[in-house]
Amino acid sequence: MITNVDLNQRPEPDQLLVTIADYVADTEIISDEAYHTARHCLADTLGCGLLALRFPECTKHLGPLVPGTRVQHGARVPGTSHELDPVTAAFNIGCLIRWLDFNDTWLAAEWGHPSDNLGGILAIADYLSRVAVAEGKPPLTMRDVLTAMIKAHEIQGVLALENSFNRVGLDHVLLVRVASTAVITRMLGGNREQIIDALSQAWADGGALRTYRHAPNAGSRKSWAAGDATGRAVRLAMITMKGEMGLPSVLTAPQWGFYDVLFKGKSLQVNQPFGSYVMENVLFKLSFPAEFHAQTAVECAVQLHPQVKDRLEDIDRIQIRTHESAIRIISKEGPLANPADRDHCLQYMVAVPMLYGDLAAEHYEDDFHRADPRIDILRNKMDIVEEPRYSAEYLEADKRSIANAIQVFFTDGSHTDKVEVEYPIGHRRRRSEAIPVLEQKFMRNLQTRFPPARCRQILALCLDRQRLEATPVNEFMALLVIN
Repeated sequence: MITNVDLNQRPEPDQLLVTIADYVADTEIISDEAYHTARHCLADTLGCGLLALRFPECTKHLGPLVPGTRVQHGARVPGTSHELDPVTAAFNIGCLIRWLDFNDTWLAAEWGHPSDNLGGILAIADYLSRVAVAEGKPPLTMRDVLTAMIKAHEIQGVLALENSFNRVGLDHVLLVRVASTAVITRMLGGNREQIIDALSQAWADGGALRTYRHAPNAGSRKSWAAGDATGRAVRLAMITMKGEMGLPSVLTAPQWGFYDVLFKGKSLQVNQPFGSYVMENVLFKLSFPAEFHAQTAVECAVQLHPQVKDRLEDIDRIQIRTHESAIRIISKEGPLANPADRDHCLQYMVAVPMLYGDLAAEHYEDDFHRADPRIDILRNKMDIVEEPRYSAEYLEADKRSIANAIQVFFTDGSHTDKVEVEYPIGHRRRRSEAIPVLEQKFMRNLQTRFPPARCRQILALCLDRQRLEATPVNEFMALLVIN
């Protein structure tokens, strides 16, 4: 007789859950550089969200699920008049943040955008602060928000260093859900055991398929997927704080755990302690709303624009030397069906600045693409070649380059020089050059939504670290709403 009996002895929590929970609950962030960078990350992230309000495809996702719903002491959505429950607000803010793909990025074995966690962090911080004020208690401050950002960046980024979820077909927003769940549970007052329980629920959700980022299914879901993940994190944190039990071996359980079901039986590798490394080294998108693996390619194309703009018909071929990750995720041929398809196409992101000397969010729209057949003509002349050094230095901890080089060859046998850019302006190695650009970009984005006096007020506050960190979250958010 065949029997099948599971040993029903509840195990100790998986070590990774414990390690993350200990970091969130007990580690003090002492890095001035991390707080300095987090402040700029906050400004850039909010600015990109405000800019996204110009696009109807984004704004159609905003607001309450049931029209007309207004929540007492609700979390507010920057640039709007919405006051929502914190789960829905987190989705709204996360959707705004990621829509244009134009702020911070983290590149490793897994890539992603740690600022996506700000959707949940800001929503729960505003909600908790407004409730506290109504009850005569002190609100959270913006230093609390910056601390949560640093820790969420760290969890997402360190897990991404050596673990490639994309190679098993899963999307990186899984890490947004995990990181957001951990820090939001702590913001809600959760202790070590409650953070472990909430984290186990985040892993139990599994992962979204990456298919919405790749041909032939690339589409706008990639612009709201992170909002969905951070909103889900708020939900998981809140039900945990109501007493929902955890799943201690959610990662390691034979047959039913995350590793066996979704990670091909491998375990996650974490070979450095959680601290503030990720925030200190995060990448900023400052000049172009381009997928980050293409940022330096766009810089190259802008430099080549004066040399080729009057010789477009004479171009024989365009050689792009790049790194393996760029080839794997953004190199594509054939028709491009929508803006989300175009802003993840290396060839498109090179062709536009080669023609126009710039790349802006509007350049991905259908009308723009249809109006200029030269874009696809140039795309068809591009050869994509892997440069082994670029691929190696992309992964080296002391470099983390994102290199591209472009050279244009003409039908008469002549050619341009090879233009090479190894580190984009948003890289840590170019931080001193980048910060003034970031502040100017933030001001431009504020001006798309607020009158001049309010823009100056918000900018001045964000540039003053001491005053910003002391500002109650509810007062900061009040500056960002439209009445």
